[in-house]
Amino acid sequence: MDVGGKEGRAVQTNTVGPLIQSRPSNKRGKFVLSRLHSLAGLIPLGLFLIQHLMGNALAIQGSERFNEHVQFMTSLPFLLVLEIVFIALPLLFHAVYGIYLSFISKPNAHVYKYGRNISFLLQRITGVITFIFVIYHVWALRIGPALKGTEVNFQLVSEHLSNPFIFVFYLAGVLSTVYHFSNGISTAFITWGITIGPASQKTVRRICSGVFVILAVMSVWSLLSFVS
Repeated sequence: MDVGGKEGRAVQTNTVGPLIQSRPSNKRGKFVLSRLHSLAGLIPLGLFLIQHLMGNALAIQGSERFNEHVQFMTSLPFLLVLEIVFIALPLLFHAVYGIYLSFISKPNAHVYKYGRNISFLLQRITGVITFIFVIYHVWALRIGPALKGTEVNFQLVSEHLSNPFIFVFYLAGVLSTVYHFSNGISTAFITWGITIGPASQKTVRRICSGVFVILAVMSVWSLLSFVS
């Protein structure tokens, strides 16, 4: 709020034409980028995350069921193209712009309550953790095995998670990812002007908390299924 006020006063007192004209364009650019950032996290990445977690949850039913799912996914036509267009590129944009926002944004301590500022901070921390985790996960269980010609199956994942340090890292990574997505839904509703008042925002936050609990339980149960 303070920053916006300073910018507003600068425009009123400054009579230089090009500077005044550049500000609306700059605001429009930020508006478009923020909407694209939100959309990338919700549609391609959010839908893929849910599908991926549900696929991993099949490990709860046993190795056979999980392996069947992996074989089905790897047999999809144009799989590499789909992964690049709908996962890799949106992830790269969402992560890079998100990190940029982390550096330029600050919690509004005078506007929002303590809990909201904690959510603001956690969203950025979990975003960084998620990005690091996803890079490692993709290399360890997607690119690495592909380069070696190794089949990805229940046994490979089980052996990978048998290392206690890697298991704890996966636990932290998965929970960070799930929180980042769940809290991101609530933020997206505000970004897109769907929840305007405090009451509607509170309702959506509660729903998103429920989404987090459901996805977190499913994810942890899936991880335990690989090592139990």
